[in-house]
Amino acid sequence: MSDARTGKRVSDRERSQGRADLTRLRRMTEREIARTSPAELADLPPRFWEEAHLVVPVPKQPISLRVDQDVLEWYRRQGPRYQSRMNAVLRAYMVAAARPERPKQRARPRST
Repeated sequence: MSDARTGKRVSDRERSQGRADLTRLRRMTEREIARTSPAELADLPPRFWEEAHLVVPVPKQPISLRVDQDVLEWYRRQGPRYQSRMNAVLRAYMVAAARPERPKQRARPRST
């Protein structure tokens, strides 16, 4: 069987393991993991994972969405999974818009 995205031959056993080869990963040293990790992970502060929260992905709904050509090109230039990043931006906007508005503070008179 071949993977439709890459054309590589993939066994049923490999397909069932998802994207990560956990056996290989367990054999790697911390140094090897760091060397092969994406650049975005290189400068994480040591305590980064202490406050991390597990986010269980929800099923996605396929839609047809029309966006400006330059917006689409910009996202595509950011690399693979650009649609996931677009979804993350839309989600962040949704969460921010759903927050109750804070009462506007009155301007304080300037002291002279």
